[in-house]
Amino acid sequence: MIDPHRTPLVLLTGLAEPPVRLLADRLTADTPGTALVHHDLRHADDGVIRRLVRLGSAERIGSVPLDHGCVSCTLRQDLLPLLRALSRRPEVERIVVRLDEALEPELVCRELHTALVDDTPITADVEVEAVITAIDQESWLGAATGDAALGELDLHAGPDDDRTLAQVAVAQAEFADVLVLAGEAPDAWTAARTGAVLQRLAPRAALLDLCGADTARLLGAVPGDGHRGTPRDPHGPLVTGQPPLDPDCGVTFLTFTAQRPFHPQRLHEALDVLLDGVVRTRGRAWLAGRPDDHLWVESAGGGLGIRLAGSWLDSPHGPGWDDVSPERRTFAALRWDPVWGDRVQELAVLAHRADPADIDRTLRGALLTDAELAEGPEAWHHYPDPFAAGHDESRDDDTAGAEPAGAGDGPTIRHDER
Repeated sequence: MIDPHRTPLVLLTGLAEPPVRLLADRLTADTPGTALVHHDLRHADDGVIRRLVRLGSAERIGSVPLDHGCVSCTLRQDLLPLLRALSRRPEVERIVVRLDEALEPELVCRELHTALVDDTPITADVEVEAVITAIDQESWLGAATGDAALGELDLHAGPDDDRTLAQVAVAQAEFADVLVLAGEAPDAWTAARTGAVLQRLAPRAALLDLCGADTARLLGAVPGDGHRGTPRDPHGPLVTGQPPLDPDCGVTFLTFTAQRPFHPQRLHEALDVLLDGVVRTRGRAWLAGRPDDHLWVESAGGGLGIRLAGSWLDSPHGPGWDDVSPERRTFAALRWDPVWGDRVQELAVLAHRADPADIDRTLRGALLTDAELAEGPEAWHHYPDPFAAGHDESRDDDTAGAEPAGAGDGPTIRHDER
């Protein structure tokens, strides 16, 4: 239930611009007092972001200069104060933010929860009512499983944006409370496979058809256990909701777990198994020779990244037991090992053209053998480590999440500074 003291906020997202725009028009037309906000990033390379604000028949279109060339900083400094100002206008009953095609809703929601305006987060004034993602059935599956860069398609959010189309397509779908299916798949097989992927990628989300998606149905379909804009915790459960576990149309869901470290060189060689025929990988890992580093692994289509997400609780450099969430303490206690503490290999892999048995076998082959375990930590520090390039030794144990990485030239460990 929405807090009556806060203004409901709806985020609309999706790679297909026409259905997202149509949903925005419906939401604003159906309910008087609904304000629409849209930042268009298509001119970011020219140093400006176009901004539209509409309330009833009044519409304002302007340009916002990029803050030192950074789209994220500009949106933070423009969108957040704007939301607060709109929420405090008595005639505004709801705010709809139509996100640019290149934006990932979870990252926007993280700013809503963490960035401060006048020393308070925007969530003191607005409450995310729903994240709604439009899915073009003709093209979404191809986008979510490919390796094209946003820049190749002129969809990038600024000159330094090296993300892939798959990264954005997957991120927009998996964080949705409601998925709205638009258009027609080219054939029944593609339609079935797209549905099978979405059911496993976003098991909490309701699925609606665009034709009948008016405001009442859109907002009424939001499940009680939906994300509703709450960012996910990399130390929390990898799988939310209840995705189907049986294969469907070649789409499979695998959870890989182990409690011994990866050999850095063998893991580096094994990572291709997470890129060929895999839609999404999310999870945590640790490397022999780096007992403190809690690593976050994330892939989408043909791109994969590994980032630091703080330290394990068992690490001397880790956060105190009382300094983390009750949920993290519970998970750590359930899997606590007398030798490894809360360290664990845990990856959730959604595949559409890959054999889950081959994925499991390849990843297990990258773990330390019994003989290597017997050598002990002193020997592990001398193992070759291809991930060392770009490794930032700093860490932030208060890190709330890990941002997906683009395709790049190969995985290195990067520090997540958020």
